[in-house]
Amino acid sequence: MTQGAKDFDMPSLFARLRPAPPVSSAAYDAAVNVARAEHWYLAGGVPDTMDGRFALLATVVALVTLRLEAAGDDGRVASVGLTEAFIADMDAQMREQGFDATLSKQVRSLVGSLASRIDQWRRAIGGEGEWSAVVRRTVYRDSPGSEDALDYSTGKLRLLWDRLGEAPLSDVLGGRFQ
Repeated sequence: MTQGAKDFDMPSLFARLRPAPPVSSAAYDAAVNVARAEHWYLAGGVPDTMDGRFALLATVVALVTLRLEAAGDDGRVASVGLTEAFIADMDAQMREQGFDATLSKQVRSLVGSLASRIDQWRRAIGGEGEWSAVVRRTVYRDSPGSEDALDYSTGKLRLLWDRLGEAPLSDVLGGRFQ
């Protein structure tokens, strides 16, 4: 046997060919569960519509993304996986709703909405804006039903951000931040 053949490791070759599991699927599933919680729609007055549910989910995903990015290289890689899970889910939801003809344009628009939310939340978390103003724009599209609802959602999103910040990266990736 030649030296090169001796170094050949069949299991590692097959491991490289097998697709890696999505790193952030548990984090995305947890974000979906957070956004589906009844209290947002009852006490928070988030409209229980496709737009309202999307706005809340994209806001939660934006916060989780920023937490992942703050964790360095591993977190940034995971944030890409989280975004991919979001895109795949939006694509599936749009297909289910019958948007096949304009699907790619619609999904691009939704991804742009997520990117905008990430940018707005990045600034708010960095102290460049009021949380309630960002909640007003990202959750309610500038039209909260009441100031009480806005205050409620602002408090709950701040609590979510605190939980995300306190959780180790492994817990965030595992979806243990609810």
